[in-house]
Amino acid sequence: MSANIDVVVIGGGYAGVLAANRLTQRDDVTVTLINPRPVFVERVRLHQLLGGSDDAVVDYRRVLAGGVRLVVDTVTRIDVAGRRVTLATGGTAGYDYLVYAVGSGSADPGVPGAAEFAHPIAGLEEAQRLRSVLGATPATAPVTVVGGGPLGIETAAELAELGRAVTLVCGGVLGPYLHPRGRRSVAKALSRLGVTVLDGPGTRAAAVTRDAVRLADGREVPSAVTIWAAGFGVPDLAARSGLRTDAVGRLLTDETLTSVDDERIVATGDSAAPSDLPLRMSCQAALPLGSHAADTVLSRIAGVRPADFSRGIAAMCVSLGRRAGVFQVAHRNDTATRLYVGGRLGARLKEAACKSPVKQLADEARRPGSHAWPVRDAKRQELLRATAERTA
Repeated sequence: MSANIDVVVIGGGYAGVLAANRLTQRDDVTVTLINPRPVFVERVRLHQLLGGSDDAVVDYRRVLAGGVRLVVDTVTRIDVAGRRVTLATGGTAGYDYLVYAVGSGSADPGVPGAAEFAHPIAGLEEAQRLRSVLGATPATAPVTVVGGGPLGIETAAELAELGRAVTLVCGGVLGPYLHPRGRRSVAKALSRLGVTVLDGPGTRAAAVTRDAVRLADGREVPSAVTIWAAGFGVPDLAARSGLRTDAVGRLLTDETLTSVDDERIVATGDSAAPSDLPLRMSCQAALPLGSHAADTVLSRIAGVRPADFSRGIAAMCVSLGRRAGVFQVAHRNDTATRLYVGGRLGARLKEAACKSPVKQLADEARRPGSHAWPVRDAKRQELLRATAERTA
């Protein structure tokens, strides 16, 4: 290995940027961040982009350390043996260590007609296109949002607050993560906004047409614009490059976030599956995962065994338009408690939660190595032991 150590980070989202910034602690490490677009995307604000209250992007100069080289391109393949990545523009980039932070996006709907007639919203360009579609659609036309998770709830609320006639098709339980008390608060807020919520048995979307969504129980929901907010998927870059992944496509790693196939590759964020027990896909999980991925690389450079990941997430925030929200408190194993904060205070807590990640990234850019995450997952070791016993 040369005196200078090259680290390539694939993906400039929350986890990738935090990892890249943290890696600049060493003067002998050159960090290259490869990302498909020249701006940082605040995915937690994509529903606001639809409503016109935010553009959901931040200049990388605000969040990326000056020592990180930004390459605007897409990695199409990882040459594990040659330690190089191939770029869509035809070039390559060599690495000594690789941080795999490709994130997540809209999942394949797998529902007849959805790919043709429904509009995904999990990515920046998708949300921008959808905003144009909504702008060209009469305000009185029915809008159907498919997906009862946070993205679906927030999208439905944002559009309803603007006066749109919105139906939320949950495909099961409304806000499945939420405690029943928090769920009731969300349901009441959506009702006040005029959102028609279809939840419970039979509400899975079975087919999408140009002007309707057909449910599993046979009902048809009129829809001039259908928005698909049901689940996330990850890019297949790892699998295409011959690396082992879980059933969803996340890179399989050990508890240090190191690939089970190559110790020079470390995964983080939504695209990582440590011990095949991935954290919930979220901005909250991305930040501690990003810092830990960098620490793993730095430990290997120093010749020290990397520590196992032990952090957790213990809350979920859901906005309900611009004037209300729910802050759901959780146990350290990321299961909801009875405690939640709703209404205007919930909205303020949600906005604080949206601002915090950008601030944390900027702080790490200025003071590499300073990021700390206070929550420890008290149950992860139990899950690991239980998994080991089942597979023994």
